[in-house]
Amino acid sequence: MVSAAGFPFFSGVVLLRRVAGMCALLLWIGCGAVAAAQQMTLTGAGSTFAYPLYSKWAAEYLKTHPRIQVNYQSIGSGGGIRQVSIGTVDFGGTDGPMTDSQLAEARTKLNGANILHFPTALGAAVPVYNLPGVSAELNFTSAALAGIFLGTIQKWNDPEIARANPGVKLPNEFILVIHRADGSGTSFLWVDYLAKVNPAFAAKVRVSTSPHWPVGLGGKGNEGVAGLVRQMPNSIGYVELVYALNSHMLYGKIQNREGQFVKADLRSVSAAATAMSKLMPADFRADITNPPGVGSYPVCSFTWMLVPTRMADRAKGAALKEFLTWGLTDGQKYGAALSYAPLSNDIVDRELQALKLLQY
Repeated sequence: MVSAAGFPFFSGVVLLRRVAGMCALLLWIGCGAVAAAQQMTLTGAGSTFAYPLYSKWAAEYLKTHPRIQVNYQSIGSGGGIRQVSIGTVDFGGTDGPMTDSQLAEARTKLNGANILHFPTALGAAVPVYNLPGVSAELNFTSAALAGIFLGTIQKWNDPEIARANPGVKLPNEFILVIHRADGSGTSFLWVDYLAKVNPAFAAKVRVSTSPHWPVGLGGKGNEGVAGLVRQMPNSIGYVELVYALNSHMLYGKIQNREGQFVKADLRSVSAAATAMSKLMPADFRADITNPPGVGSYPVCSFTWMLVPTRMADRAKGAALKEFLTWGLTDGQKYGAALSYAPLSNDIVDRELQALKLLQY
């Protein structure tokens, strides 16, 4: 059979089929390219304190925003500050605010972009311990904790500990101190509190994310400290509240400014934040350790998301801004189940205004 153009008819049919097949293939490739272009991964790193919250946020956000994957690495606040300062991650996480010198250094490395602090939740650091034969919830004065972490209180039955725990049979055993080995916002929080309440501690231990500890063994991350305390009898360490709860570890009460021994929970952390809310600075780098007020837990802090004001990839910057906006609003409802206290409405309102400073 011959077509009007003089070519065999079946050849034309085959040609059309081939052309149609090639078009379909190109369409499939094109659709795949568009889909790939729509997928986006936001990378963050830092605070182990914030890791449970940001992991939950990432999972919940993905359900309603399937093109946005959030990958957050729990490497400690020091690592988060370093990585966001040189632009290797899209955002950082810290429980100790950046210093003025750190912000200035980051501005230079980021070609003039500033790093803003956005509080995302409130949490607490607690003293966890492994004391065979003692199942009581111990009370700790500030003097006891400072002495333990300075190495001047060395036995569990020391009078400073015994006075706060009448009726508890404390062993005549040496105290094994466990602290963080990595740069840590939890360490910053712990030493910031102890330096405020004990002049001897303030004179000997530098308040930073990487303090110089006079005694003890180091564990990496909240997970590492919790693991060492669980393994080692007669030990004490400090971890973020959620890690103590998830590990089913004993943790003690701490005496606050009003003389009360207060256990860390959502109510006592929120009370501390409320007491200090009027002192929140414009840049949100607030310090709320050792607050006044009945019922306030003394060792609590905001955890901050560190966000540069400019990013080379504006689409990624816009996606990060949307994710953070969601976290400050809808995302707040996921904190309580993880033992984070939610932000107050007035702080959220101020942060939503600050988001306008991001130049994406």
